[in-house]
Amino acid sequence: MIFTDKTVVISGATRGIGKAIALKLAAAGANIVIAAKSVTENEKLGGTIYSAAEEVNAAGGKALPVACDVRAEDQVKKVMEAAAATFGGIDILVNNASAISLTDTASTPQKRYDLMQEINVRGSFLMVQAALPYLKKSANAHILTLSPPINLHPKWLAPHIAYTISKYNMSLLTLAWAAEFKNLPIAANALWPKTTIDTAAVRNLLGGQALASRSRTPQIVADAAFFILQKNAASCTGNCFLDEEVLSAEGITDFTPYAVTPGGPLYTDLFLDDGDIS
Repeated sequence: MIFTDKTVVISGATRGIGKAIALKLAAAGANIVIAAKSVTENEKLGGTIYSAAEEVNAAGGKALPVACDVRAEDQVKKVMEAAAATFGGIDILVNNASAISLTDTASTPQKRYDLMQEINVRGSFLMVQAALPYLKKSANAHILTLSPPINLHPKWLAPHIAYTISKYNMSLLTLAWAAEFKNLPIAANALWPKTTIDTAAVRNLLGGQALASRSRTPQIVADAAFFILQKNAASCTGNCFLDEEVLSAEGITDFTPYAVTPGGPLYTDLFLDDGDIS
């Protein structure tokens, strides 16, 4: 039980990648703080902080569901205070909450632009700022942010610049935190999937069932996070990891079990140049 007595705060952990990471770490003994907005069921999205907490407890961890809009500074602070009061501290923070709109400049309403910047960038910043006093006290503190390597090819800028800069700014925050917290030490890394992942965003906002069938399950990202968060915080920091690379380094090179459609074609994720997918 590698993560026994370790406390992990995960934003947006009610479904998808966030919940998969929560369950993976819970199975290894972690305390999981589920910080998300969903307190009532949305039939299109599924899951609430309470249903996710039940799954975490069933997986072997200890769950603390806390309603939180990462845009609200007071709510973010309450998450960290509740985590420390319940479990004695915070060892790991996972910035998973994110908003997406793949629209060009003319087609992006100001409200949608603001939402992406406020959740993706400001929300991640607030979460780290509020968690920092507690992370400083951990023996092996980690910040893991779900954001991509920064790729300045125009094809990632022109079609959906508002979303792109929000995700790249999350990665820039990660690189900044790695340098800022190096001597504490607190590790700061980013993680991104090589392929699209079968999530509510893919099914409802992006490509529907057609894209979901060409995707992998959230488990591949959770498994990669599991290995990253075990690393020594002093030496494993400042990376923009891809899930395949992390798993390959651990000797896992057969990724076929993660495919939604066994043996089917896979779709390379945003911000990554086309290439061979294992």
